[in-house]
Amino acid sequence: MVRPSGLLTRQEEPVPLKSICVTLSIREFVAGVAATLNYENEEKFPLETFFVFPMDEDSAVYSFEAMVDGKTIKAELKDKKKAHIIYESAISHRHQAFLLEEDKCSRDVFCCNVGNLQPGSKVALTLKYVQELPLEADGALRYVLPAVLNPRYRCSGSPEDSCLDLKTPIVPLDDLPYAFSMTATVSSQHGIETIQSNCPLSPIEYLGDKKTSAQISLADGHKFDRDVELLIYYREVHTPSVAVELGNPKNNPDGLMKDPSAMVCFYPNIPEVEPSAICGEFVFLMDCSGSMQCPISKQDKSQLRIEAAKETLILLLKSLPVNCYFNIYAFGSSFEAFFPNSVKYTQDTMEEALRRVKLMRADLGGTEILTPLQVIYREPSTPGHPLQLFVFTDGEVTDTFSIIKEVRNHRLRHRCFSFGIGEGASTSLIKGIARVGGGTSEFITGKDRMQAKALRALKHALQPAVEDVSVNWDLPRGLSAKTLSPEQTVLYKGQRLIVYAQLTGTMPPEEGTGEVCLNYTLQGKSCENKVTFSLQPKLDDNFTIHRLAAKAFLQSMDIGFGETPAKTKKDVLKVSIDCGVISSHTAFIAINKDVNKPVQGPLACRDIPRPVLLGAAAQMPQCKRVVFGETYLVQLISLQNADGSWDLDEDLARILGISLKDLWSALPVKDADSSSWATVLAVVWLHAKAKHQKCEWELLEKKARTWINSNAGSIKKKLVKAAIAFTKSSVDPAVFGV
Repeated sequence: MVRPSGLLTRQEEPVPLKSICVTLSIREFVAGVAATLNYENEEKFPLETFFVFPMDEDSAVYSFEAMVDGKTIKAELKDKKKAHIIYESAISHRHQAFLLEEDKCSRDVFCCNVGNLQPGSKVALTLKYVQELPLEADGALRYVLPAVLNPRYRCSGSPEDSCLDLKTPIVPLDDLPYAFSMTATVSSQHGIETIQSNCPLSPIEYLGDKKTSAQISLADGHKFDRDVELLIYYREVHTPSVAVELGNPKNNPDGLMKDPSAMVCFYPNIPEVEPSAICGEFVFLMDCSGSMQCPISKQDKSQLRIEAAKETLILLLKSLPVNCYFNIYAFGSSFEAFFPNSVKYTQDTMEEALRRVKLMRADLGGTEILTPLQVIYREPSTPGHPLQLFVFTDGEVTDTFSIIKEVRNHRLRHRCFSFGIGEGASTSLIKGIARVGGGTSEFITGKDRMQAKALRALKHALQPAVEDVSVNWDLPRGLSAKTLSPEQTVLYKGQRLIVYAQLTGTMPPEEGTGEVCLNYTLQGKSCENKVTFSLQPKLDDNFTIHRLAAKAFLQSMDIGFGETPAKTKKDVLKVSIDCGVISSHTAFIAINKDVNKPVQGPLACRDIPRPVLLGAAAQMPQCKRVVFGETYLVQLISLQNADGSWDLDEDLARILGISLKDLWSALPVKDADSSSWATVLAVVWLHAKAKHQKCEWELLEKKARTWINSNAGSIKKKLVKAAIAFTKSSVDPAVFGV
């Protein structure tokens, strides 16, 4: 069942949250964020308010404070259970109290409690966090400020005390009763090429001769009716770097904050190599819950999630290598496997899978991923074919940590690639299973095409494994580095690798330098990337690198409130409290001790409405069904055979816009194999008519060219030239190696 979050707030109950103000500072690939929640009690009695909101899973929340009547009250980070006891005690004694915590079921959901907000009083609550910005395939850095928190499906056996169980009113995105504003500063020593957003912006103000910084703000009247996304393009290609930050030994005599910390950023130059002969077992786990019937975004003519998913599966099926094994699972409240076990990729099995994909509907109820995952992992491995798992979901679940734990338990036998579909998908789930499963994660929102991102992940899955990954430090005598990041076992071409370390010992004089080297083996060949850096730590009042290092440690060790082993929990609590970075076991608590007398009158509860893109069926309008017909590209791809070839038939002729008779008449070599002619024509069409979607079809096109080279033989050159002339296209024959 979907847990509803309450009905719309009644008009006679004013919403105490009046506005949210966000200040964002992006330096190179790190974002620092301060979000202020402004409350005002317009009623005649004291209030207790609850506000549930989303936050990116990678956010390291390190500060929470309240401004009450001009006085700042800084919250302390404590063991979560102790924080709750302190909060409840303060409320019962009629003192003003503030609590901020992660949800017990998911790292990307937070709850802010304000207790005993006096009549007529105003309170401003500010939380601060830092995060690394992910790198997109085209070189952009992506920052997302989540707005949407959809209802999440509760599975049987899930904890009952999730923040999402609060009877928080949900409202359509356009009806939020509080205002929102965001200002941002972006800076890079390399200069800024451009900045794009999915939301209207005020004119961007660039500063400096080389556009090394920019001032950004949302246009007036922004409704916060979608996740706010910024894509930032710098002028120079990203280069390896090392930053060293001073510690804080005065306030932290031991622990991570005492010593300098280093952040190393690698962009491994992994060479292009041919995929190994070992193909793999590819299992696709596709969400077919009811919410997949809704559009990917609010934008006009946005494709339905389930339709984009079906197109994506067709592309993936056609792009699989010959002789691999595969299976597809559709899941919701229940699940269905296309085949009892993974089957060999042949023309027959591919056609059967294609038939079933076209029949898929978003009609399987809620979102239960754990059970089909367990079934997949129970299946025996196919010798010589390592498992590659692809998970597609809109991520509306509450048993996030159980799912991540299940993937982690099987990390040595597979890689897991994950895709979050639509706004409101759980970043905790999507990033979490990819991180512990050694794969990559992608999010599909706005105008993003699921197809392109899925094919990029398949390319990663087809890459030969990078082995023996290690990071080695060459430092002056008396200085050593302790790596804080989890051990890196997987590297992919075109991706960034960030490593955090604590530097202990004696720092050298001003001219001192160190060197860090990334080593790995690819198909038996040793490779390395080196970076030399200055050993002069810089002061940062926010201790950004230390906080990010703590977050990296916590993400690897803290596997959930009810899942982390007792021994590990002790380390998690120490790092979390020492560094001031919230975890699933800690919470920020602040008590206003300066109020001379207890708050008078009965305490009323007010829950702050939260925005949703999708609501429970009983509360929100049903998603409008919009049917998109298959494009010519999808139709053409659907006709491709498992070995990469096409047949010369009426279906192909219709897509090419040429009669079958004319296609036969144009065959340049008498008695030539018609499939060779058809396949050359299909490849020419792809390059001529769908060049802008090359990232979606290049793997299946490569398979087609391989087939042509094996079957067309000496007549390949004639077929290629004839096809280009016959279709009157300008495709370069070099595409075929001619």
